[in-house]
Parts: sequence; structure tokens; C-alpha cells
Amino acid sequence: MIRKLKSGEYRLYSRKTDPKTGKRKNLGTFGTRAAAEKHERDVQYFQRH
Repeated sequence: MIRKLKSGEYRLYSRKTDPKTGKRKNLGTFGTRAAAEKHERDVQYFQRH
């Protein structure tokens, strides 16, 4: 899940909430949406391999 920050950067959050905190985990901050989407695909790949 990608959200745009007020600073103009994009932050990647986990799809599910963390049961311990009740919030989504921050999986990284990126300068462009394309970079965030690429990293999201990488994360999804490694979750299954």
C-alpha cells in the first residue's frame, strides 16, 4: 500500500496491520511512485520465495 507524504515522497506500507501495534509497517520511503511500486513488487515476490 503506497501513500503520498506531505513532503512529496511516497511511503510503502504493509497490506495487513501489525497485530502488535494495530498499525501498518513502514516498508520504506521512496522519491518517486514508480520506485515505490517496484519495491512493492519485490516485496511481494520475496514473500512467496
